[in-house]
Amino acid sequence: MAADIDEHGRPEPPLDGDEWETLTGFLDYQRATFAWKSTGLSAEQLARPLPPSAMTLGGLMKHLAYVEDDWFGCWRHDPPRREPWASVDWGATPDWEWESAHDDDPEALKELWEQAVTRAQIAAEAAHTSGGLAQPTRRHWPDGRAPSLRWVLTHMIEEYARHNGHADLIREAIDGQVGE
Repeated sequence: MAADIDEHGRPEPPLDGDEWETLTGFLDYQRATFAWKSTGLSAEQLARPLPPSAMTLGGLMKHLAYVEDDWFGCWRHDPPRREPWASVDWGATPDWEWESAHDDDPEALKELWEQAVTRAQIAAEAAHTSGGLAQPTRRHWPDGRAPSLRWVLTHMIEEYARHNGHADLIREAIDGQVGE
């Protein structure tokens, strides 16, 4: 089923899709919204915060790359972390992805995020095909519970929706671009 594309290049979620199509449709819409809000900016603009917050669009981009890799890679399949995440001393620098983005090249940040999204889409499709939306992750919380693929997809929709609100405000402060 081909999605309608809006004026900002975002695929509209299906109105009559099944649960899988609806969840992935809304997640892809949120991802495309973030891409729209963060595209075409210089390194200086990606590193510009909106005080009093220290949050930047570059930091958001690197954070979203991390959560894509974490939820659809580490939680789904439990492999070792990939770079650049594997070498980070998370205990000493718990906000590393947010802070280190300030020094990253805009194209490298975009590529990091886009590759993480592609890996996540492939991993989610494979998990859905092999076990459906109820399939639990291989990683568990300390109490032994494991979220399902359905939960991970819903969580990622929430993650993007929250951060797209941040991105909208930051982008407006940078160059006046506004939109839903």
